[in-house]
Amino acid sequence: MNTTDQVQSRDGYSEKWQQRFAFFDEHGGPNSPTFKPAWLKLPLRQRIKINANIIAFFFGPIYLFVLGLWKKNLTLIGILLAVSVVAEIFYSATGFAYAKQLDLAIGIAINAFYARTTNFAYYLKEVKGEQGWNPFKGC
Repeated sequence: MNTTDQVQSRDGYSEKWQQRFAFFDEHGGPNSPTFKPAWLKLPLRQRIKINANIIAFFFGPIYLFVLGLWKKNLTLIGILLAVSVVAEIFYSATGFAYAKQLDLAIGIAINAFYARTTNFAYYLKEVKGEQGWNPFKGC
């Protein structure tokens, strides 16, 4: 497991990030048994704030580099490229009629994955000092 050299204090973060970090500190990550019951008790806007990152949905690859999550981002870009190549081979081999629609669905799914994983990945990096290659950690 890789760790960052320096873990910052929470005073330098926005209120939104401080709330996310506090929730993850108290209830663990999305795969923790106490996470889902505590998350379901929150109001809808708070649930979205904790569990999804809208900026990451629209600007995922760029935003993860900005946050310093470059290892996870390179892994996700590799997965994206592999899925795209396999999809294109499938389209060429079968003459699939709905290639554009399937490409759109794959793109939305990948963007949703960026949105869903960014907050906890940033928490692991900034609070726990963990900066690994696995984008699925804690999901």
